[in-house]
Amino acid sequence: MKNSGYEYRDQVDAWGGGLALSVYLARKYPHSPEAVWRERMERGEISCDGRPVRHDIILKCGVKTLWRRPPWEEPDAPLTYSLLYEDHDLLVVAKPSGLSTLPAGGFLDHTLLALVRKNRPEATPVHRLGRGTSGAILFACNPRARSLLGKALQKNEIIKIYRALATGVPGVQKFSITAPIGPVPHPKLGTLHSVSANGKNALSLVSLLEAREDTSLLEVRIETGRPHQIRIHLAYAGHPLSGDPLYAAGAAILNPEALPGDCGYLLHAERLYFHHPTTGLALDIRCSPPPELETSRDCPSSGGG
Repeated sequence: MKNSGYEYRDQVDAWGGGLALSVYLARKYPHSPEAVWRERMERGEISCDGRPVRHDIILKCGVKTLWRRPPWEEPDAPLTYSLLYEDHDLLVVAKPSGLSTLPAGGFLDHTLLALVRKNRPEATPVHRLGRGTSGAILFACNPRARSLLGKALQKNEIIKIYRALATGVPGVQKFSITAPIGPVPHPKLGTLHSVSANGKNALSLVSLLEAREDTSLLEVRIETGRPHQIRIHLAYAGHPLSGDPLYAAGAAILNPEALPGDCGYLLHAERLYFHHPTTGLALDIRCSPPPELETSRDCPSSGGG
């Protein structure tokens, strides 16, 4: 079944002024070549400042573009989630691996946001998890809660703890990773995030939970929330996530055809600790990890919401 389609809106940046529309779109959205953007214009899917346009129109800075993407069949995804906590101001849900948090990469209705909003139309995620990452995500359910939780996130007052299955075994029980993260060139996407000298500061605190034959079960607390931070940082430290199709040791790109949303790794958001934006009470929300991320000491009945 196809979705209802979507409208993608954009405003031409300074670098786009003077470019032909098809050239601008192909450079800004390299997932589609210029010829494909021309075909979309010929079908009347794209307009500038509310008017249909030719592909060779020369853009001016500030022009507003609109792509009315027709309905399409989305890739399969697990269309379910579990409720861990809920009240008037917020909710915490458990996302399965394989489900995108927000619309992107061909997903619109097959996203956690769309599923949650069927029951709580006002809900907005305070943070996000990668498509292949499972576990707890915090949603705000009104403007006040969204503002306060957003400020708490910026101040590192929302503690996020993960479990990860990594390749190899670290030589120490605890260590930190501080490599900056930012956009780097990618042949298919234009850019994606990895370790970059010009990137933003990032901090991950890692503990070894259990050493296995060729892998290790790690606990990771992130003090910053950069895109794909745990995947990038562990790869940079020489312990990429087992099965990660994108990031190799040293944070190098393993496969230029791989995309950030590709799955195959095991990463789970196990715990969120924060203070309720209205009551001030401390909330410690835990989400049971999948069996592959349990230690031999874990009690089968532990976890919960």
